[in-house]
Amino acid sequence: MQIALSNKPPKESLELSFVTHMPANSKLFKMLEKAGFNLKEGTTYLDVHHNILYVASRSLCSEDLKISAAKAIQSIQKSSFMTLFIALEQYQDQLDVAALAEGLILGDYYFSQYKHESQKHQERKLFIDYSGSMHTKHHLEEILHEVDMICRNVNLVRDIVNTPPQDYYPYIMALDAKYFAKRDGLECKILGEHLMQEMGMHALLSVGRASVHESQLIHLTYRSEHPKVKIVLLGKGLTYDSGGLSLKSSDSMVSMKCDKAGGSAVLGVMCTLKALGLECEVHGIIGAVENMIGGNAYKPDDVLRAKNGMTIEVKNTDAEGRLVLADCLCYAQDEIEDFDYIFDFATLTGASIVALGGQTIAVMGHNDTLKEKINTAASQSGELVGFLPYNRYFEHELDSEIADMVNTASTRNGGAITASLFLDRFIKDENKKKWLHFDMAGPAYSQKAWGYNPYGASGAGVRLIVQFLKNITQKSL
Repeated sequence: MQIALSNKPPKESLELSFVTHMPANSKLFKMLEKAGFNLKEGTTYLDVHHNILYVASRSLCSEDLKISAAKAIQSIQKSSFMTLFIALEQYQDQLDVAALAEGLILGDYYFSQYKHESQKHQERKLFIDYSGSMHTKHHLEEILHEVDMICRNVNLVRDIVNTPPQDYYPYIMALDAKYFAKRDGLECKILGEHLMQEMGMHALLSVGRASVHESQLIHLTYRSEHPKVKIVLLGKGLTYDSGGLSLKSSDSMVSMKCDKAGGSAVLGVMCTLKALGLECEVHGIIGAVENMIGGNAYKPDDVLRAKNGMTIEVKNTDAEGRLVLADCLCYAQDEIEDFDYIFDFATLTGASIVALGGQTIAVMGHNDTLKEKINTAASQSGELVGFLPYNRYFEHELDSEIADMVNTASTRNGGAITASLFLDRFIKDENKKKWLHFDMAGPAYSQKAWGYNPYGASGAGVRLIVQFLKNITQKSL
């Protein structure tokens, strides 16, 4: 979806008209009622005689408008209308232009890379008629530029996560990182298995040992001229997860290309920073690994030594993401000095979905003030977060009789929390209040569309963290 400003509607275009209420006995009411239109969110009616698409929306505010805009663009996918317009004057400047653009761009996404040419997605264009609006053209251009950059990188993440594992493996993720770094002026460091071996990152390396694809540790850095904050973002980049020798069932293995969603979200954020001119220093670290089976696969009962020297008894090779993140967390804290925040992102546990549902990112950590900042950014960005509490009774669930810890607790109860507590053991005491864990297993990938998110990858995490960075650097439009 391309969006541009105009001071008059283009010829042969389809007008978008958002309907939040229908005055009784009005001409519009009678016409829409006859057509079977109602105010249920996302309901549409295409008036082909007047080239108007009526769209029901709960309100013209942020999330309501995003969802309705997405439903609007999806409803005309098979139509011949390629150009749309909307007049701001009609809404007396009550229309949230950023939300409109976001809903349209995210709602217009369709992963067609592997489709026949005849089924490729055709991109439509929307003209916003700003004549009569109190907003200046320059101000609207700024809003649209920011939304476009964020949404295009959300869609980039969707593309990466949706790409199947035979075409997207650790080396390809590293190549992408190098390309984005060159394009966006980022620093890029790639560590292969030899360097990670020298650094003692045996937890991460064990997970990828049986794969034909070499594991990669990706470290991207963005530095503005006058950074106001320094943050480290870490992502689980399991380009495919078979479960290892604790093999998943065949049904559970389907869609495990999504296990790279955390690392992909970090890539998406890093690609957005320069375009928005955010005054910060951001380090993006991704553990890109493939968890496979074979004669040299790591095994239940193995004892692994992480980068910080701690030993881990393997109880389940399908609890691999925390092993990858453990070494990434150690690397980040050893290599990067004086950071303000350190966040990790992972499709880590099905337990987080049981706890919070399929649309919500589970957030855990020790700093309630920091959690509140994330909650504010979530409300502003439209992403959903929920907070799971630690308690003293879970702390010993990860104790091992023969090593410093086990990689998975003996009980399934509170599985998302115990997984987070495993990672907590790799956070240095001085960094405990700076750290948050984001378990995005629910919203990162879905087998059915929801809101303005399609079947498959959603690009979860990008809008949330970009908004958080905007807030703490006090960037606003």
